[in-house]
Amino acid sequence: MALPILSACGYETAILPSSILSTHTSGFKDFVAKDLDEQMYAFADHWKKEGLKFDVVYTGYLGSISLIDFAISAIDNFKKSNALVFVDPALGDKGKLYPVFNVDYALKMRELLAKADVVKPNITEACFITATPYQEKYNEAFVKDLIAKLRLYTEATIILTDVSFAPESTGVYIYENKQYKYYKHQKLGDGFHGTGDIFSASFVAALLKTHSIYNAAKVAADYVYRCIKITMDDKNHWYGVKFEQLLNDFVNRINNKKGKFKKI
Repeated sequence: MALPILSACGYETAILPSSILSTHTSGFKDFVAKDLDEQMYAFADHWKKEGLKFDVVYTGYLGSISLIDFAISAIDNFKKSNALVFVDPALGDKGKLYPVFNVDYALKMRELLAKADVVKPNITEACFITATPYQEKYNEAFVKDLIAKLRLYTEATIILTDVSFAPESTGVYIYENKQYKYYKHQKLGDGFHGTGDIFSASFVAALLKTHSIYNAAKVAADYVYRCIKITMDDKNHWYGVKFEQLLNDFVNRINNKKGKFKKI
């Protein structure tokens, strides 16, 4: 999902896919997954020979502790001196780790967060990374404490997603330059596969245009919200969300802001 969003926004991308899957992992049975560890190392070796460097390094779903180490080395090898490093830890949701991960993986993620300029965990991921017991219901003090614990492992700006203080709303809680900001919107449904990836890609795209963490988080959250809304209107579409239908509108929205073209 990240690739079409970033490409549509005008950014040239070079990808290191960790795996390919036959379908979403949620809602489908007997899906097929092919790990690409060997190919990733070969890709990286070729890039190194070519002397490639990037303005942005963006990591999402990995798949193993060894690939966290790979991502750390890729940041060191391929980022320009002033590059933006964005890390989406992508390891769990709703109080549980994804089936392929364990606690050791979550704790290892601390090392990758230490390399980042911006990190985007959800509440579940932040809890596992910081070894904090997950709470389904919480208050603002709990969120601030979670951010403080994350800051023990990273100096990055923190975008905490899926932060809900009331049943009817959810949003993003931001820690930047010692300040907290919260942007909320109506909560729709019980969760949709892939929305975290859509938020991450649209956030990075918007950030490169607007150069504002809060504005980028706001426009990304609004985009995800609208994608969920039009998907809920189609009762036959039960997997993922229809981000494609609103992609052109999203591009038009972020292009209203001044930005500098960058290569991802």
